[in-house]
Amino acid sequence: MLVYDLGDIVTLKKGHPCGENQWKIIRKGADMKLECLGCNRQIWLSRIDFEKRVRKIKEDDKFISIVHHKKKEE
Repeated sequence: MLVYDLGDIVTLKKGHPCGENQWKIIRKGADMKLECLGCNRQIWLSRIDFEKRVRKIKEDDKFISIVHHKKKEE
């Protein structure tokens, strides 16, 4: 299972109709709640759908493929 934290910025397979493709994770669990960074609309996705659709995650100032994402060590 992939590891995500609240506040992480991700991109999904398809963009939002507003033209933005960056989403902020604002709730995680069995369902994921995401907020579009373009229009601030919020959506709910099941974790299974989220993990199918997510493509990249923002680390520092750049987006990296979700395949190469490592959990930050504390």
